[in-house]
Amino acid sequence: MAVAVRENAEVGGGLPGGHAGHADRIIFGAAALPEPDRDWLAAAERLPIESIWQGGHVLPPSATGEAITRLALITAWTERVRAGTSVLLLPLYHPVVVAKQLADLDSRSGGRVCVGLGVGGEFRQEFEAVGVPLSERGPRTDEAIEVLRSLWRGGPVSHHGRFWEFGDVELRPVEPSAMQPGGPPLFVSGRKAPAMRRAARLGDGWMPYLLSPDAYARTVARIHEEAGAAGRDLAGFEWMMYLYCSIRRDGDRARDDVAAFLGGAYGARPAAMLDRIAPAGTPEQVAGRLQAYVEAGVRYFIISPAAHEDTLEVVTLAATEVLPRLKVPVAP
Repeated sequence: MAVAVRENAEVGGGLPGGHAGHADRIIFGAAALPEPDRDWLAAAERLPIESIWQGGHVLPPSATGEAITRLALITAWTERVRAGTSVLLLPLYHPVVVAKQLADLDSRSGGRVCVGLGVGGEFRQEFEAVGVPLSERGPRTDEAIEVLRSLWRGGPVSHHGRFWEFGDVELRPVEPSAMQPGGPPLFVSGRKAPAMRRAARLGDGWMPYLLSPDAYARTVARIHEEAGAAGRDLAGFEWMMYLYCSIRRDGDRARDDVAAFLGGAYGARPAAMLDRIAPAGTPEQVAGRLQAYVEAGVRYFIISPAAHEDTLEVVTLAATEVLPRLKVPVAP
């Protein structure tokens, strides 16, 4: 059966419009790699993208930043785009402190903060150092989400949970009228069943990484099943993809970028496997790969340059030459 398509005419977006999803168009964000930089951010903000993202660990094995510190820099050094964490390892933090930090950043930035969150676990020493058992990172994340939302709704809050307990406290953002109603949206990241269940039941969106289009389509089906079982309507849900990729005029250079970048970060992987989970090539070639993700359900790509240099070139080609080629399937 032929599938009708809709041109992706509306790109870019300015200030966020609440937590509504983008079922009828495709939007791009970008990861600010390797670190937030004023000139890089200024150039990226002139592109037709809607958001800029950075994550970070508390005790990483290299000299790289922490998620909320990086988020603060992005909000301070941008004016138009949304600023997001990709991702905040929520179980490493006390949720009351995080709620205040994110509320203040959101209100100071005019409601531009969005939060990608995950459970982490790659670096055991982080969890040991902050006194959080690895086995508790999932349930702590679920309870922390509940705490964040309760405090962001405003008014006095009491909480009596497994990990945290407090009574009759109230969070007051520095600029209450500028904060998004109910607080920043929470996008759940991950690749496994517990993360899908968390997204379906508690998240405003799904933001996996290192998945092929076929695997992404399976996660969409699983999240719909979980949401149905919980009696939740997913209207307005964001279907996202944190996508490692490289886009160059020279396709061979782009493929070399990905092999060197992901080979160091995630271990040696065959070229065919890398091609399924981290597109690389010319703008036309990468657009074909991203169209497969669109047909699997993605509507919001976060372009993460899988390259050690010239990362702004990757984002620029993505926004100006890949995004216009993508088309949204129209349901029969």
